[in-house]
Amino acid sequence: MKIRFTPEQEAFRAGCASWLQQQMEGPFADIRGIMSQTFRADRRLEWERVLGQARWSVIGWPEKYGGRDASLAEQVIFAEEYARSGAPGRVGHLGTELAGPTILHFGNDLQRERFLLPIAKGEEFWCQGYSEPNAGSDLSNVRTRARLEHGPNGPEWVIDGQKIWTSLAQFADWCFVVCRTEEGTKGPAGISYLLVPMKQKGVTVKPIRQITGDAEFNEVFFDGVRTKAEYCVGKPGEGWKVAMGTLAFERGVSTLAQQMTFRNELERIVEAAKSNGAASDPLIRQRMAEAWVGLRIMRYSALRMLSRATTGSLGGEALTYKLHWASWRKKLGELAMDVAGAPGELCVGEGYELADLPYLYLFSRADTIYGGTNQIQRSIVAERALGLPKEARGDR
Repeated sequence: MKIRFTPEQEAFRAGCASWLQQQMEGPFADIRGIMSQTFRADRRLEWERVLGQARWSVIGWPEKYGGRDASLAEQVIFAEEYARSGAPGRVGHLGTELAGPTILHFGNDLQRERFLLPIAKGEEFWCQGYSEPNAGSDLSNVRTRARLEHGPNGPEWVIDGQKIWTSLAQFADWCFVVCRTEEGTKGPAGISYLLVPMKQKGVTVKPIRQITGDAEFNEVFFDGVRTKAEYCVGKPGEGWKVAMGTLAFERGVSTLAQQMTFRNELERIVEAAKSNGAASDPLIRQRMAEAWVGLRIMRYSALRMLSRATTGSLGGEALTYKLHWASWRKKLGELAMDVAGAPGELCVGEGYELADLPYLYLFSRADTIYGGTNQIQRSIVAERALGLPKEARGDR
């Protein structure tokens, strides 16, 4: 496990940190430190384009696709400095961190040429069509269906079904959709991975208001929606492998940026505790220390995971990572609310506008649910990492 950086890498750190600081203290100071995923969306989309123009959006990608051919260490450094600068969460992250790497690794030349540069330049944005009302943590239970037809523009997939908890679908130009393309199949068999344009007749997006007041998630309905036959990543009916590869990329370099965001949140809690006197409580101090220790363990675990990572596969470290960080952050949210005290129960502006610590508390309640519940994560660790007998299921 590599935890130190060379002088050349530290020079790279200084360069990207300087650029980020200039942007966050200059033209984009108005979106610095934003926690909400949807606030100031127009400015956030503009920020994505600036990142792309400067080739900071996907630095690990090949130069021909808008990247910098950056090493893994350089990607880690940039991810850390991005979060350290207070830059906002990436509105384009589902393209840069999930769709793009999946197309780069599993796609063909036609798909790479069509999709990668627009993602890198911040010209096209993506959402993830995985979860359904009856297929959340059990993704292989998807019921959205697609059939191949010959249309006026050649062979096309026609998609019918519903997705839910689709983050940032209201801003997306494209969606990578996991759907069933072979009648009579169950479980992972007969599933395909399609790239579907969102700006077309038959696509309906309905925002879901969350307890934070935000509407990051959406329901998405597909009613006779079409996409080209050539926009199937991998072979038809073999999309499960591709879908699992996407989840592997989710445990990639962005985990270090995520941890820097967690560190920023912990620092806000510490500052608030010092300001309002909560830090005088020895139990609060102990919980803040435990949070700091947990964050350091998380970092070393992620570095170990990345030091073994290639592409498209999940090792034992990656299988435990989501369970670890989600449980840790849920406790952090509880600590934030205890530090905020009674004033944290009040809104801070017109309408339903929350201060940072109450927002963190409410949002973190979902961490152990989305992306696979803690219960499902434990089953995954048991079956895939420890080799224990598989849980009994009706389709096995």
